[in-house]
Amino acid sequence: MEYVIPEGSFQYGKLGRDGIELVQYQGLAGHVEIPGELPCEEIMKGTEFEITREVEGETVDCAHGSFPVKALAKKVFLSKKYLRSVVVPASVESVGDWAFAYCDSLREVTFLGRNVQFGKDVFKECAGLRCVRFQGEATGPNTTSLQEGGIVKEGGIVKESSIVKEGGIVRGSCKETGVSSNACDGVGALMAAAVTQMDASYLLDAKEAGSPEWLGKWDARMLTILHATDDEGYAKQILCGEEDYESADLETYLRNSRKRKVRLLLLRLLWPMELSPAAEKECREYLLSHTMGCATEETWAVIRDEYGNRREFYELFATLGCLTKENAPEIIAETRQDCPEMKAYFLRYQAEHFGTTGFFDDMEL
Repeated sequence: MEYVIPEGSFQYGKLGRDGIELVQYQGLAGHVEIPGELPCEEIMKGTEFEITREVEGETVDCAHGSFPVKALAKKVFLSKKYLRSVVVPASVESVGDWAFAYCDSLREVTFLGRNVQFGKDVFKECAGLRCVRFQGEATGPNTTSLQEGGIVKEGGIVKESSIVKEGGIVRGSCKETGVSSNACDGVGALMAAAVTQMDASYLLDAKEAGSPEWLGKWDARMLTILHATDDEGYAKQILCGEEDYESADLETYLRNSRKRKVRLLLLRLLWPMELSPAAEKECREYLLSHTMGCATEETWAVIRDEYGNRREFYELFATLGCLTKENAPEIIAETRQDCPEMKAYFLRYQAEHFGTTGFFDDMEL
């Protein structure tokens, strides 16, 4: 059966007596809001059978009213190349295997509830995914609110509140991540990284997301990646013919390994909820050891090539100390022409912190 929505249509089927499963989405929309329920009249259309559902343990006729959407089937949004954002209703309790796999343009997914279970590889090859957020009531052992250093804990879930700066790190702030609607919270950004950059599908846990325990697991995985040698997995890639990296060349593989680490560390320092001082120190030291002027410069390469239009990242890069009096002129010279705001920020930072500026650079801007 087909159900039409403004953004396209869904093929659907009944799921037991009290719910609907959406089987496949058809459409070219960039944003899709999945309906939370389907009217009974629509479900009964074209059938010869009386539709019933379970209400408080009893079977009743369903001539009117609606059926809740309970599940997203396997591959429901598979390879939808134009899809950028999706809102999933709180009624959905399960999301099947590869539900959003190979959606190249997907940036954010918002789940309005937390009572949801996930299949395998739900976000496989969604490299552009920046935010997977869960709304609804927080769950956890702690039912009171506690504010600590700009972080508010409610029901065991860590939430961002007021801005608190410590050593150049913005703690508890809500920063724009370039997603299509509202600013993504830190937990949503970390969740997206878990399923796209960390190969940690076990972190895709709606009920636990954002809790101190969940953040601890996230950090453990991050540190495992950080401590791994840069060539780890290279032999397997060559032997198995895998093409996850752009080249089989060892030097390219090593650079990409370091860039992967840089992306994760930048993201974690941008959202340092519950980050231990020791882990924070490791993150800082690694990023500083790969900035412009070091033996390898992946920290600067990631900022220049990937985050040149995302102020929160290049601002963090500077405040961490990766922009120095010695490397500032070369960094400014290397800043791409299509990133004028980043170049202006670095020039201003150079003038304010190092007491130097380039007259001709100012005139060029």
